[in-house]
Amino acid sequence: MARWGYSIKHIDNRPTPTATGRADGIQPRSMDLLRNMRLKRKIMKHDPARVYEVAFWDPQKSGQGIHRTGTWASCPKFLDSRHPFTTLLHQGLIERVFLDDLEENGVSVQRPWKITGFRNNTEETTYPIEVTFEHVESQEKETVQAKYLFSGEGARSFVREQLGIKVIHKDPIAHVWGVMDGVVQTNFPDIKMKCTIHSGNGSIMVIPRENNLVRLYIQIASSTDKHWNPRKQATIEQVQASAKQILQPYWIKWDRVEWYSVYPISQGIAEKYTLDCRVFIGGDACHTHSPKAGQGMNTAFHDALNIAWKIHHVESGFADPAILRSYESERKSIAEDLLSFDAKYAALFSQRQPSAGEVSATSEQSDGSEEPNEFVELFQASCEFTSGYGIAYGPNVFNWSSDHPARSPLFHPKATTLRTGRVMLNADVTRVTDANPAHLEQEVPVNGSFRIYLFAGVPSITQRAVADFAYNLNKTRSFYKSFERPDIAQVSYHERHNPHSHFFTICTIFAAHRSDIDIAKSLPALLARYSAHIYTDDVEDPRNPNVKAVAHAKMGLDQERGGVVVVRPDGHVACVLQLVEGDRTVDALNEYFTAFVTKRLGREGLQARL
Repeated sequence: MARWGYSIKHIDNRPTPTATGRADGIQPRSMDLLRNMRLKRKIMKHDPARVYEVAFWDPQKSGQGIHRTGTWASCPKFLDSRHPFTTLLHQGLIERVFLDDLEENGVSVQRPWKITGFRNNTEETTYPIEVTFEHVESQEKETVQAKYLFSGEGARSFVREQLGIKVIHKDPIAHVWGVMDGVVQTNFPDIKMKCTIHSGNGSIMVIPRENNLVRLYIQIASSTDKHWNPRKQATIEQVQASAKQILQPYWIKWDRVEWYSVYPISQGIAEKYTLDCRVFIGGDACHTHSPKAGQGMNTAFHDALNIAWKIHHVESGFADPAILRSYESERKSIAEDLLSFDAKYAALFSQRQPSAGEVSATSEQSDGSEEPNEFVELFQASCEFTSGYGIAYGPNVFNWSSDHPARSPLFHPKATTLRTGRVMLNADVTRVTDANPAHLEQEVPVNGSFRIYLFAGVPSITQRAVADFAYNLNKTRSFYKSFERPDIAQVSYHERHNPHSHFFTICTIFAAHRSDIDIAKSLPALLARYSAHIYTDDVEDPRNPNVKAVAHAKMGLDQERGGVVVVRPDGHVACVLQLVEGDRTVDALNEYFTAFVTKRLGREGLQARL
């Protein structure tokens, strides 16, 4: 939001950023997001560990030590990820990337300050939230008036407690875990891989990290134990001794221990994420679970983005404030899915592991090619979820369904492979202006705009439909023209993404070879203005050698006649519709946006109806 020009007051009760420990795993979908935010390179310059495979170790049948029973891909091929690995890096280094970006956009974190109170003055419409802070050391006090308050304080959230929001514990089983980051010497062969290790002496999870660090998770106690103690502690030496026993017949010793902690874990979810659409909670303030699947930080990323672009659209006058209710409905649903998955994952951790044959068959299987067995189905669902590609938002005003107020028959062509509420599929295309290969889903950065992908098919067939699309976009009451930039006459010639509107970026993709496209002749002026976002669908795919327009085909769109895909500012598909001659395609989009924007759209000028 700082990038979009908002004034942000950011406080932290810690005197310094994270120095050691805490979260460390960035899942593939989150890496896509960081790349889309133009932060990936800053993360990768720290040379993080990359986990491409997970190894499973179990007791020898003889009872003498452990042996590897199988491996599987961390992010299998059927997920079609640009980043088919989990990135592992100390949370402090990840934080530093975000802190630097905040500072570049005029925001400094105030430390060490804590929140001491807040209230919503409903009679005040501009800055209704009054928040009081106190310096942790000097007790200096400060009061600010704000439009919104967002709590990312963690599991012991003061804001959540003051709101009286209860945490519902989904799983009665709780665990005490020991976690240790250190530099080790060992002859254990998979120390540079993520490993789940079971032995007669206990279980351990190995997580490789940057700079020769290794993280070990060891379960110290469980509520299923005969003498369960949720406050049970263990020393560094005790955990190291347990690790040595579990890893037998291999040896391990520590050069140094960088961080060590013991903490209880139980599954919990907040009943509400907001009470008034002015004060919100997110991240661990909303959901707690085990650390084994590496989901906590990743879920928080998407919580933050989800509420950020919605507040932006409300405060910019684009959308009705009622859209803020969808933050809770969308993100709480994902947290509930996470907790359900986490319960299964925790059970899997302590039960039978897959055989090498099952693992091999699953890793090679492509989606839908064979009838999967029960384990394969569980594996696919788990990998999809842990990678982040399984995030699926349900139907609402943003995610079109047959119950949406927009009822045009052009919506959701039967052949489309895209699912509303899920991220758009990857696609390789060629940028017309410079012949550069491009990853279509990454071409528009996180800029708060809806992305309008005009799959224009074969130019000779869709010429009239494309011209009509542009003509109707330019009508006074179209969704596009209604939110034209007030400074449009002063917009820089070099503006790539938002030359006409702050809320829309248009990409045009032809099913043609680049040499056959002359932008000035092939496109109306409105679409030609987005010259940096004009592409040709001419990149061959060895997996589909007979397909001429792979990106069109991948989306399930007619390769000759094309279609239109609308993607939300967070990369999730909003709606898909046919591209036809006349005004029906834009009229359908007017219907779609009418459901939540603040202006009258289309020929009837219907009011937004949330």
